[in-house]
Amino acid sequence: MQTETFPLLILNARPAAGKSEIIDYLQHTPLAERRQRFHIGELDILDDFPMLWVWFEEDAILKRMGHPRLHTAEDNDFKWPYLWQLLIERLSLEYAKRLRDTPDYHKQYTTLIEFARGTEHGGYQAAYQHLSEPLLQQAAALYIRVSHEESLRKNRARFNPDRPDSILEHGLSDEKLAQLYREDDWDTFSAADPHYLTVKRTQVPYAVFENEDDVTTPRGAALGERLEETLGRLWEYTCQRPSEGMFRRG
Repeated sequence: MQTETFPLLILNARPAAGKSEIIDYLQHTPLAERRQRFHIGELDILDDFPMLWVWFEEDAILKRMGHPRLHTAEDNDFKWPYLWQLLIERLSLEYAKRLRDTPDYHKQYTTLIEFARGTEHGGYQAAYQHLSEPLLQQAAALYIRVSHEESLRKNRARFNPDRPDSILEHGLSDEKLAQLYREDDWDTFSAADPHYLTVKRTQVPYAVFENEDDVTTPRGAALGERLEETLGRLWEYTCQRPSEGMFRRG
């Protein structure tokens, strides 16, 4: 029996909302079960946080060497707001390389693209405009909904100062979290349609994973059940999307 899987899934949410925990849960789910329950194939993960963190590290090295910082100011704000959109363009570029270098890439892989955006730097409305059309044509989006207060709580809880570059243990100061992510435009971005985002000329199916009660941190049965239900709905929207070539049989 063939199992149908998402070619590409975009995970969006406030920081510490559960994106990385969902990815970790999927990575620890056997492939056959992952495909059957969640419509997810072998995972290929593209995350803008490691790209961003390299900029911080490079600027710290340049400062130590006595040279000007390239990307960030002393307060660790980006020197130019358009660098937030550069990160999205980089995600599209990395995806294009996958398609170029791996024949029949999506027969094997589901690409998971993870990023958070607050209105401080344009929100999701601006970010999605910088995703390439080939990427958007294969994409479905999963938004993990938590309040700013819950994002703040989990951001504090997960932060490990000894591993600030860790996907699962990095964090922001309370002040930076409020500045960059207190305001979130997902609801206005998605308001036009309950199932599809219209981006450029493409309709991108989406679903919302409610996580104010934090089923992601324990990574237990409750997470699996909610994720199965939410991705099941998203799969239906993907199959019904009024354009061709959005899903595959693997």
